[in-house]
Amino acid sequence: MSALRARCPDCRTFTAVAIGAGYECHACGREFAAGLVRVPRAWGEDGEAMADGARLAVPYPDTGSVERDTLEEQTAELASVLPARPVVLGGCCCSHVGAVRGLAERTERLAVVWLDSHGDLNTPETSPSGNTWGMALRMLLDDDVVPPGRVALVGARNLDPPEVEFMAAAGIDDSLDRALDGAGAVYVALDVDVLDPSAAAAFFPEPDGPGVGDVEAILRDVVSRSPLVGIGVTGHLNEERNVAVVTRLLAAAGL
Repeated sequence: MSALRARCPDCRTFTAVAIGAGYECHACGREFAAGLVRVPRAWGEDGEAMADGARLAVPYPDTGSVERDTLEEQTAELASVLPARPVVLGGCCCSHVGAVRGLAERTERLAVVWLDSHGDLNTPETSPSGNTWGMALRMLLDDDVVPPGRVALVGARNLDPPEVEFMAAAGIDDSLDRALDGAGAVYVALDVDVLDPSAAAAFFPEPDGPGVGDVEAILRDVVSRSPLVGIGVTGHLNEERNVAVVTRLLAAAGL
């Protein structure tokens, strides 16, 4: 997979070429603000529909796909092939692990804004389900990829008691002021289940979530405070109605 050339979503030719952090198609002339990496895997039980969400037809140049046999291999490969300012399309939230690892290596003081109805802060010992996708943010924190002080967990409304305890001990909340203060750049982990179920088709819908306009406002606020170096979209189903929703949210992030 090359981070320099990609398939144009408009003319479908492999002629979108990286220029700085964006892409320009040499065949049709369209310009794009980011390159797309698909991660069609879900690390948990019966996650096939979520894995298929990585095939959603969002309008960004397609740099390739990362689909490995283990999460460790996926994380390492994704971290190494990220284009400048990537849109990482999962799959489950474990795709954020490779994205954040790769971006943290080339970004000073990286902050992470994790938009999710769940905490993703469990461990194998605390997880009620044993699904690895519920541990993704905790992996990054336990491995010191990003410090708790530069993490904001926004929109969470279904947290397990051990996750609540960990948040209190680590000082994690939904404060953008705290997480982005002094940050050099930000990565946004956007699980579509942060939205109210009426707004989009998510793998794990949770009631009483924000609407698309509310999340748009959050994203605009985030990128007004700190440069966006990447965004990942996960937890959605591969349904046509999600294309407009995801595209609208990426546009709110300036992509």
